Amino acid sequence: MKMTYDNQSSLLASLPLLLLLLSFLMASFFDTAAAQIGVCYGRIGNNLPRPADAVALYRQRNIRRMRLYDPNQEVLSALRGTNIDLLLDVPNPDLQRIASSQAEADTWVRNNVRNFNGVRFRYIAVGNEVQPSDPTSRFVLPAMQNIDRAVSGLGIKVSTAIDTRGISGFPPSSGTFTPEFRNFIAPVIGFLVSKQSPLLVNVYPYFSYINNMRDIRLDYALFTSPSTVVNDGSNAYRNLFHALVDTVYASLEKTGGGSVEIVVSESGWPTAGGTATNVDNARTYVNNLIQTVKSGSPRRQGRSIETYIFGMFDENQKSPEFEKFFGMFLPNQQAKYSVNFN
Repeated sequence: MKMTYDNQSSLLASLPLLLLLLSFLMASFFDTAAAQIGVCYGRIGNNLPRPADAVALYRQRNIRRMRLYDPNQEVLSALRGTNIDLLLDVPNPDLQRIASSQAEADTWVRNNVRNFNGVRFRYIAVGNEVQPSDPTSRFVLPAMQNIDRAVSGLGIKVSTAIDTRGISGFPPSSGTFTPEFRNFIAPVIGFLVSKQSPLLVNVYPYFSYINNMRDIRLDYALFTSPSTVVNDGSNAYRNLFHALVDTVYASLEKTGGGSVEIVVSESGWPTAGGTATNVDNARTYVNNLIQTVKSGSPRRQGRSIETYIFGMFDENQKSPEFEKFFGMFLPNQQAKYSVNFN
């Protein structure tokens, strides 16, 4: 169709507006991608920066989400008005008390959530890496239920954080919970399904690698393999992170949790103190992780994986030795390596 001069002039006049609209859309896209990445704020150290300075560093580096392992009042106060989304833990020692009484759960939420207007609470993790053999394991679900009632009307999702010790199977589609872990997690999964809440999973290719260096290549753990390492039906795996995530998804599907989404509540690589620990490996792992989670996993393609990097600072009171060195920053707030959070 032939375009008239008037039509051409009209189109040219509207180009700046179209370009402006496109720039907003692109900014929104990248903002969303960046917002899927959080960083865990572990505080087991005696030389860490003041909470206000730590929160300021999150903002300076455009880190839009935080995981906090206990309701530290100074940190919560510093988060007011920052627009940082928060994943807040109920520490394991508090589970029995909160499970025993709705009033205890109400008090915990009042003191640590409702009293902090201006803090963007996203999730509450009721317990971290509780194992079926732990005496506290029987308190996880009732504590989750009590906390869920206590946060009613606040728009906060309640979950618990697990590791991958209770999951077995290879390739990923064969993933299943071990019998003991299944007994523990199946009722929790039922709760998550009913509330449309995610399961929080701490995913560490580093641990898988150092515990099975005979069968797992370093490039597979670091996202640097040049080609497929594992074929699983129609799914191909070039990195161990995707394989671990999809093993959990397969386990969920076999336990009535096919609708449950995974949020990776921890993942990282240490810079010192153990096997394959150095700055280059940590930089490679973290930056590749940020890019990889944008596009989902082979089993859940096209939907980004909300992920929390572990961690913000080195923590000098942790053990074993390599646990001290997961931080992206030194306690003096100096970056150990460059990270692109976009």
